[in-house]
Amino acid sequence: MAKVLMIIAPKNFRDEELFHTKEELEKEGNEVTIASTTTEEATGMLGGKAKPEITIDEVNVDDYDAIVFVGGTGASIYFENQRAHEIAKQAYEKGKVVAAICIAPSTLANAGILKGKMATSWPSEETNLLAKGASYTGDPVTVDGKIVTANGPTAARNFGRKIAELLK
Repeated sequence: MAKVLMIIAPKNFRDEELFHTKEELEKEGNEVTIASTTTEEATGMLGGKAKPEITIDEVNVDDYDAIVFVGGTGASIYFENQRAHEIAKQAYEKGKVVAAICIAPSTLANAGILKGKMATSWPSEETNLLAKGASYTGDPVTVDGKIVTANGPTAARNFGRKIAELLK
């Protein structure tokens, strides 16, 4: 059983990107932990609720096989967040699965791990991904090595399945 860390914004995470992705991962027997900037109950853009178990400051990358950044308008708080960048970089350098959906691939791009990689995102982030050296595909889900990116809520289930495949 693989351990997956899903990082969400404290408010305005995208509901499907958390819940549908998490369902797909758990269906395959993976254990999912949710992290945010606080352990207060988080609220999604569509009103869904999630209780983070740990804060991003408490994350030990070695405890997880995959790190997933969830999108939604709130996810922009991680674009320039040093701790979020450290988590993404450490996971990438240690050969773990690193994934992001919707606008969250910009966090990976800003952390420097999409340079020379194929990636996708919500259309608003295409310019940033290209500026940071990614090859933008625009596909619903793009897998490049152990990096998985997706373009938004409608891709969430497929995104979850792709991550689960890499963890097998």
